[in-house]
Amino acid sequence: MNRLRAIAGPLLATATLVAATLGVATPAAAAPTAATRDVAAPAAAAPAGLPGMDVSSYQGNVNWSAAWNNGARFAYVKATEGTYYTNPSFAQQYNGSYTVGMIRGSYHFARPDTTTGAAQANYFVDHGGGWSKDGRTLPGALDIEYNPYGATCYGLSQSAMRTWIASFVNQYQARTGRWATIYTTTDWWTTCTGNYSGFAATNPLWLARYAGTVGALPAGWSTYSFWQWASSGTFPGDQNVWNGTLDRLRVLACNGPC
Repeated sequence: MNRLRAIAGPLLATATLVAATLGVATPAAAAPTAATRDVAAPAAAAPAGLPGMDVSSYQGNVNWSAAWNNGARFAYVKATEGTYYTNPSFAQQYNGSYTVGMIRGSYHFARPDTTTGAAQANYFVDHGGGWSKDGRTLPGALDIEYNPYGATCYGLSQSAMRTWIASFVNQYQARTGRWATIYTTTDWWTTCTGNYSGFAATNPLWLARYAGTVGALPAGWSTYSFWQWASSGTFPGDQNVWNGTLDRLRVLACNGPC
């Protein structure tokens, strides 16, 4: 998610929280590094699938007409982080992508070290993370990955991390009727959940891997739904593909036929 760039706003807004929680000074925002995601040889061209993108406050006001004309057909937009931050560009990004015809959804950057999964799910739903069966709204996504503020697994054991994720996705499902998409990398998932397979039956996988192939998937998932394959390219923000056709993406958006 261009994590270290996208958190520039939250870093400023939460300096006191981070210092109090981690006992360290707030880190400065910086360019992403290989340590923040699974990286191999970068893809020479967009992989097969329906092209799309994801954006955060770092992109500001997006030229959605240009992105549409260049082929993007879906977008995920950062809505929230923890229970303390909302994307100031959310309305322009979320509504603008919809207006030009894209299927769009919102995502939440998890902070398992600050509040419970259920509390963060509620904050997400209350600040742009809801869902409606209009054929154009994707289920919200939980962005659960490398900690840009400190310890990779946010100070949680693998068991505690699994419990935290379950708390979030269960509460999101209770509030919206949908199971959240889970955005992660195979490396982080293996390290911080013990490569747990228990969410694969319900939660679509959005895999981040900047490489020419998608590589190994986290346990339980036989395929990915979305693949974030590059941090820059044709579209503003990160470059993604949906593993299927536009009609199948509409099925995900509608949770079946509309």
